[in-house]
Amino acid sequence: MDFEKLLEESVRVHGHLCPGQVLGVRMALYGLDLIGIKDPKGADRKKLYLFVEIDRCATDALQSVTGCSLGKRTMRFVDYGKMAATFVNLATGRAVRVVAREEARERARDYCPEDTEDKYRCQLEAYRVMPDEELFYHQWVRVQIPPEDMPGRPLSRLLCETCGEYVQDRREVRKNGRVQCRACAEGGYYTVEDIATGK
Repeated sequence: MDFEKLLEESVRVHGHLCPGQVLGVRMALYGLDLIGIKDPKGADRKKLYLFVEIDRCATDALQSVTGCSLGKRTMRFVDYGKMAATFVNLATGRAVRVVAREEARERARDYCPEDTEDKYRCQLEAYRVMPDEELFYHQWVRVQIPPEDMPGRPLSRLLCETCGEYVQDRREVRKNGRVQCRACAEGGYYTVEDIATGK
């Protein structure tokens, strides 16, 4: 896969060029190579599953290169706040977690001494050429993906007995003999307001 073309497409999707885009494209290529995925958007598209641990620029690059997405149910966001991703080859069961090395930020100066005052520009250029081993470390891991998290049609669809909205893929909560959505059972991230009264 051509790095520059992949970076160009990633920038188009993300909206601007930044060190996170370069790092994300490099991370995707590294992870895919480790698990033996050669054509993530073509012949291998049904073999790949991706966990991302941060909601930053690199995640757009990972999505752009791999073709994995939340909507296709081939990507899972696990909010750890870490610049890391786990690549799973569903055909072989092999999984590798790739983590960006923190020290790469400082090592970037070694690759562009003429730009040492501009840390951002230095990282942008250095991440293009630094060896994978200086940018990342990896861990072979085991990942259990439950059937309800796999791509494909929903495995279940149940009515929340409190709000009347439907809950798919076994995300319901059974509490006191009732089926509820998580928002009703545990409290949601939102509070319903009455627009007419402002309450």
